[in-house]
Amino acid sequence: MDSRIFLLALATFATGTAENIVIGILPDVALGLGVSLGLAGQLTAVFSLTFALAAPAALLLARRMERKTILAFALAMFIVANLVAALSPGIAVLFAARMVMAAASAAVCLVATMMATELAGPDRRGRAIGLIFMGISGSMVLGVPAGMLISSLFGWRGVFVALASLAVLILIACQWLLPVSGRRPSDVAGYRRHVGSLRLVSGQLVSILMIGGHFVLFAYLAPYAVDAVGFDAGQLVPIFVAFGVAGVSGGYFGGWLTDIVTPRTAILVVPLAYLAVLLAIPAASSLPVAFVGLMMVWACISWMISPVVQSFLISAGPETAEAGVSLNLSAMHVGVALGTAIGGLALDRGSAAALPWTGAILAALAVAASLIAAWRTGSKQGRPAIQV
Repeated sequence: MDSRIFLLALATFATGTAENIVIGILPDVALGLGVSLGLAGQLTAVFSLTFALAAPAALLLARRMERKTILAFALAMFIVANLVAALSPGIAVLFAARMVMAAASAAVCLVATMMATELAGPDRRGRAIGLIFMGISGSMVLGVPAGMLISSLFGWRGVFVALASLAVLILIACQWLLPVSGRRPSDVAGYRRHVGSLRLVSGQLVSILMIGGHFVLFAYLAPYAVDAVGFDAGQLVPIFVAFGVAGVSGGYFGGWLTDIVTPRTAILVVPLAYLAVLLAIPAASSLPVAFVGLMMVWACISWMISPVVQSFLISAGPETAEAGVSLNLSAMHVGVALGTAIGGLALDRGSAAALPWTGAILAALAVAASLIAAWRTGSKQGRPAIQV
C-alpha cells in the first residue's frame, strides 16, 4: 500500500475530529461563551448539516481546480476556521467558524478518498478507501478524548489551536509528498447521471438506511447499556473504548472485503450480516459479557459499510465516481440524523429495549436496497478497467 495514503487518512482524521470535538468540551464552551448547553450542543448539529450540503457542492464550485490544489485550499480553509473559532468572541462567530470547518472537512474527505484510489490502483482500491475511513472513525475514537485532555490543560480555545496546528503540518506534508492529479472534479452532468441510475441511488440508500439503523442504537447506547443491560454508569467509558476500537477496524475490513469478493458481493453480505447481529443484541443483553463481545462485532460491521458502498459506487458507475462519493458523504450524515431522530422517538415513546428492534427495521430496508443495487450488476463491473 502506498504510504501516502496514510497521509491522506491523517488528513481525514484531523478534519473529522472537528465534527465531534465539541461533544467532549461542551460544558467548557458553554461556560466560556455564557450560553446554555443546549445551544452549545447545536455546534455539532450545524457541522453535520453543513457537511451534508457541502460534500456534493464543494467540488462543483472548484471543478476547474486539480485535486491536490483543492485539498490544499480546503486544508487552508480548515486552518483559518479553527483559528477564528479559537478567537471567537461569541457563539455567533463560533457557529460561522464551524460551518466553514464543515465545508472544508467535506472537501478534504472527498478529495482524500479519490486521491487514495488513484494511488492504490484498482486491485487495492477497497483497502485504500478503508484506510481513509479508519481516519474518519479514528477521529471519533481518539479525537474526542484528546480534545478533552487538551481542554483540561489549555482551555477549550486551545483545542481549536491544536487542530489548526495539526492541519498546518498535514498541509505541508501533502504539498511536499502528494503528486499532482491529472483528474479534475465532476461537473453537474456527473451528478445528474448518478442520481438517474436506480442501481447507484439504491447503493446510496444502503448507506443512509444502515447508518440510520446504527445510530438508532448508537446515539442512545449509554441509556441502553444502563437500563436494558444493567451496566453501571462508571463502566461505560471502557465499553465505549472497546466499541470504538472495533469500529476503527471495520473501516479497513470493509475495504479488504471488497477487494477479496468484489464490491457487488460485499454490498449484499455486509447489510445482511449487520441485520443478523442487530437482531441478536436483545438476546445478548441479559448476559453483559456476551453483550460486549457482540456489540464489538456490531460496531465493526457498522463501519464496514462506508468503504463497501463507496467501492461499489466507483465500480458500478466509474464515469460518475466523484459525484457518487461526494453524495455518499452526504448520505452518511443524513443517515446519522435520521437514526438519531428515530431513536429519540423510540426512546421517548417506548423504552431503551425498543432501540435494537427499531434499528433492525432500517437495517432490513438497507438489505432490500442492497438487493436492488446489486441487481443486474455484472461481474465485470465488480472490477472495472477504468481507473478513477
